[in-house]
Order: sequence, then structure tokens, then C-alpha cells
Amino acid sequence: MGGVADANFTLVQLRYFVTAAELGSMTAASRELMVAQSAISAAIAQVERELGVQLLIRHHARGLSLTRAGERFLVEAREFLAHAAALAQSARGLAGSLTGELAVGCLTTLAPFYLSRLLREFAGRYPGVRVSVAEGELSAMEAALLDGRCEVALVYAIDLALDLDIRPLTQARPYALLPLGHPLAEAEAVSLADLATEPMILLDLPRSRDYFRAIYPTEPRVRFRTSSYETARSLVAGGHGYSILNQRADNDQTYDGGRVACVPISDDVPALDVVLASVRGVRPTARAVAFAETCQAFFSGRRPGQASGG
Repeated sequence: MGGVADANFTLVQLRYFVTAAELGSMTAASRELMVAQSAISAAIAQVERELGVQLLIRHHARGLSLTRAGERFLVEAREFLAHAAALAQSARGLAGSLTGELAVGCLTTLAPFYLSRLLREFAGRYPGVRVSVAEGELSAMEAALLDGRCEVALVYAIDLALDLDIRPLTQARPYALLPLGHPLAEAEAVSLADLATEPMILLDLPRSRDYFRAIYPTEPRVRFRTSSYETARSLVAGGHGYSILNQRADNDQTYDGGRVACVPISDDVPALDVVLASVRGVRPTARAVAFAETCQAFFSGRRPGQASGG
């Protein structure tokens, strides 16, 4: 999109474009912004003329869709508007009392253990910031960051996209989860060789499954697969096998009333790094910086792998 540096459009026009693009409709944008539909259409047309590209395709009675150039520009426009808001906020001397919106992503297997308390701690420090949360598996969190739907995301650092920067927060070391009556349930530690002939309950999520299987010198005897941390714990408690997990719940009871034991692994197995990810080369808003600092403070007071709550 050459010539953008010389383009002549306003923040208001950019806001009209972003709203229409996100809602997929000029009519919906008009209702959202409480501005005449003709004004929104004219503003977007002005932006397109200045850029020399078509950003939106207008479908008669079927709303709007983005062109390839429009998809790229939408990400840039969101970032630009966020930084413009941060600049205005700073100019008003509000750095110590941040306001506005922050979109945060969180990996599904981390959310039950950390998300609620992180949000509570952040709200206590910055009550004027409205946080929205997207939750999903690792690829979904990467996509949310790269297309601008999230500014930061709490994830495991497993083969992350090269476009992302990470802030290390803590490490989650793997342990063996055994039924309470298992012969090794009260051992100080177990080796993978001790478990080699036993059936395994595999926490079967994209990338996580590769991490768990890479721990073993030989292929584990997988009996059941599940994408749910709590289902894995219940299956173990029911005597269907053992599992390898990284986050520890506060107690040994499962949803169905069973009991499990967490036993350290004596082998030299790699821990998972818990990180806060963001898009490389994108200057963070003051809200994102504040959230990152809150995360750093939260995790610095915890032992590696400790969780009150995957």
C-alpha cells in the first residue's frame, strides 16, 4: 500500500472504517456510531481514494467484506487507533489512571488456573481499563494476536510463530498423576521407566501432545485421549491409567469425587515456559504494558509450576 505516508485521512474516518469492517455492515456501523450511513460510506471512500486501494467490497443487501488489502489495513488501523488513544491519554496526564479497552488472550489449559486472579489483580490496579478475553488453543491464540483481536496472550511457549515476542513469566514442570491407591502414589519421585508398561491418559491438544510424547524415550501406551484437563484427572482417579500434566490443582479431588496423587518425575524432562506473547515490532499500548507488569509481579511471587489451579 504505497503512498500511505502521504495519505490524508482523519482518525474519525479510520474509526468509521474499522467499525464497518468489524460489523460487516454500513447499517450496523451507523447504529453503533450513531452517525448517518452516508457519512460512514463517504468517509471510507475517502480513505480508499487516499490509499489508492479498495478496502471493502459492498454486496447489495448482503453487507460488506474485506479485500486482501482491507484485511491488512484493518490490523494496522486498529493498532493506529489504539496508539492514538494512548497518546491522548498520556497528554491528559492520565498515565497513572489508565482507561480504555484491552483485549487479552489466554490458553485454554492455563485459563482455569490463572485468568481470574490475574484479571482481579489488574482490575485492582487499573479499574478504568475494560478487559475483554479470548480463550482457545495455541494456534487460535497466535491467530488472535497476529490479526489484532488480542494485544497480549498468556500461553505456553511451544513452537510459537516467529512474528511473536514473549515475556517469560514462569515455568511449569511436568509431573506424574496417579490414582491415590497406586503403588507409586506415595513415592518421592517416579521415573518414566517406572510407568513405561502402564496405560497413559494423554492430554491431547495441538502441540501439547507433541510435547508430552517427546518426553518419552519410547512411544507411551496411550489408552485414552482427552482435550480436557479435568477429564484426564477423573480418568486417572478412576484407575484407567496415569497421566503427565504441568499445572497442579489446589486439591487432589476430581469433579466426580475421585482422588489423585501428584508425583515428581525423576528424569530430566523439559518444563513448559509460561509466557505473555505479543506481536513483534508492534509498540504496546500503555494498557498492555501495565498488564504485562501485573503478570510479572503476579508470577514472581510464585514457585515454578505452582498453581492454585493445566
